[in-house]
Amino acid sequence: MEQRLILKGVAKTFTLHQQQGAVIPVFEHLDLSLAAGECVVLRGASGSGKSTVLRLIHGNYKCLAGEILIRHDGDWLDLLQATPQQVMAVRRQSLGYVSQFLRVIPRVPALEIVAEPLRRRGVAPAEARAQAAALLQRLNVPEQLWSLSPMTFSGGEQQRVNIAHGFVAEYPVLLLDEPTASLDAANRQVVIELILEARARGSAMLGIFHDAEVRDAVGTRTFDVEAARVAAA
Repeated sequence: MEQRLILKGVAKTFTLHQQQGAVIPVFEHLDLSLAAGECVVLRGASGSGKSTVLRLIHGNYKCLAGEILIRHDGDWLDLLQATPQQVMAVRRQSLGYVSQFLRVIPRVPALEIVAEPLRRRGVAPAEARAQAAALLQRLNVPEQLWSLSPMTFSGGEQQRVNIAHGFVAEYPVLLLDEPTASLDAANRQVVIELILEARARGSAMLGIFHDAEVRDAVGTRTFDVEAARVAAA
C-alpha cells in the first residue's frame, strides 16, 4: 500500500509556565506510518496523548524533534520544516481534520462553512454549495438550519456540520478526533458509512474512537499510544 503519512522520532513535551516551569514529557521517540486505505485507531487511556498526536500532525502543537512526512502534491513534505504557506497548502489539498469541537466565524451560515474547503480548492461556489447541501442532507441536518450559524445549534447538530466540513473535500489524509461524539445511532451509522467510503477510495485515516461499535466497524489496525510512551521512556 502507498504510504501517505510517516512520523519518525517525534518528540513532544509540555511546559507548565504557571507551575514553576515544570516539564511534562509526552513522547520522546514516536514512530508511526499510515497507508492509503487504512483507518488506524489510536488506543490508550485518557491523557495518554491520543489527541496530542493528531494536533502535532495538523500543526496545532509544535514538536521538539523528529519528522512528520506527508505525501503532498506528488512528493514528500516534512511538516516540521514546512513554511506557513506550505502548511496552508497541505491543509487545503492533502490533510483534513475533524476535531471534537466546531470552530466557526460568527454569523457564517452552516452551508457556507461546509462548502468552504471546496471553494479553497477552486470549486465554483454553486457547485461547492450543492455538494455541501448533499452532505448536510445525508447527515440529517435540517435544511431550515443551513442558512443559520452553527453557533446556535445543538451539540449533535454542530458535530454533524463539523463532519460534513471534514469529509466534503475528500482529503488523501484525514484525522478524526472522536467524530461520533454527541451523535445518535442513526447518525453514527452515517459517519461509519462515510469513513468506509473514504477508505474504499484510498484515503488514509488516523482516528480516536471511544465508541467500540464504531471502532470495530471502521478500524483496520490499532496503534497503542501508551505503549509508544513506555517504549520511548
